[in-house]
Amino acid sequence: MERRGKTKRFYGDKVKRAAHLLLFRRGRLPGAKEWELRMAVGEDYEQVLRQLNERLEDVDLEAKRIGLRGGELSTPGESLTPESRYVTTLKGSLILREARMCGWRIDSLAGLAVAIGYIVSKQGKASRSEVEKILARKFGKWNAIAMSDGFIRSGYLGEDESGMLYLDWRTRAEVDLRNLMALLVEAKLQ
Repeated sequence: MERRGKTKRFYGDKVKRAAHLLLFRRGRLPGAKEWELRMAVGEDYEQVLRQLNERLEDVDLEAKRIGLRGGELSTPGESLTPESRYVTTLKGSLILREARMCGWRIDSLAGLAVAIGYIVSKQGKASRSEVEKILARKFGKWNAIAMSDGFIRSGYLGEDESGMLYLDWRTRAEVDLRNLMALLVEAKLQ
């Protein structure tokens, strides 16, 4: 009986360490790489993450493995690249009041939605100048440039060497693209 309690506590400490790695930002990008989890938690990190997900479910969060392959997300069965990460994302959606508290200005969130919507409508790639031109209509030229830079820095958009923007790993991890597109079409109809 006592041994069972120690095991439970042992996994509890590992779950706590994994949560700290995934929830608190260290450096520029959120989350942790697989090798970081293995070093901090141990070889059984996948079991620990399953337990963490059970606890996070109560607060509408989940830990996901995001594998990157040239800007694309890999499917769960594919082998991951060194850039692959585990991140914690929201399972549901935020109401407007909660969205204001996430650290982004409401006009930046609107700009991000417009940029993502435009890129999706262009089959996943659009020139940076086109995206900035659309954003400039509503937010002004300098704000449009600053927004684009911010979206690229934070991992929502990526830019290739020819100046084309595409949806980067963070958009694919955090944004429900089908729901966003439905909302944008619905807003256009009204």
